[in-house]
Amino acid sequence: MKQVLSDLYETRTDSPFPGLTTHAYLWTPANILFYSPASEADFDGLDRLGGVTHHYLSHRDEAGPMLARIAERFESTLHAPAGDLADITRHAHVDVPVTGRYTDTNGVEIIPTPGHSPGSVCYLVPGAEGRYLFTGDTLVRTEQGGWWAGYIDSFHTSSDAEKIAESLRTLAELSPDVLISSAFQGDSAVHRIEPAHWRGHIAHAIAGLPTAART
Repeated sequence: MKQVLSDLYETRTDSPFPGLTTHAYLWTPANILFYSPASEADFDGLDRLGGVTHHYLSHRDEAGPMLARIAERFESTLHAPAGDLADITRHAHVDVPVTGRYTDTNGVEIIPTPGHSPGSVCYLVPGAEGRYLFTGDTLVRTEQGGWWAGYIDSFHTSSDAEKIAESLRTLAELSPDVLISSAFQGDSAVHRIEPAHWRGHIAHAIAGLPTAART
């Protein structure tokens, strides 16, 4: 486990598919795991940090065999988007289907952001170094330093450009200090955000969407 912020640790780098790089993140005040590792390699490290009490997924692409293994090892509670349950529950029981916008009893603000997948959500938490926004694949910083909305133009997916543009406009109203995506390009998925630049980052991501979704 690598410490990336004073209260946030990331698992080792996983590449579950060619061209896709991910981490999972443990937020230690409540020992909440965001996203999901692709193997058990960091289970002992998670144990040393106090284990996992709650496990939050941002969308269906994070689901896999590890969900059941995490629940069995740590007796954790799985939170996952209601809109993606059909794909997620093939791998594990979802204890808390996430729907609507609210702040739960763990202090996690749930922000529905459909578009990348029908049920995609972002999570905002009050971290020790500011407000941490876990964006899943809804908003990702590119290797070149720009910002990408997680729209995949393919008949194999159900990405919706207009919905993801609307979701990004919702995120524009927030003021995160740190953004942590699920998939990432470059060296890290953890990026500090300058408040004055936040809306510009969102605008850059929207500008990369198909023309009809930008208005």
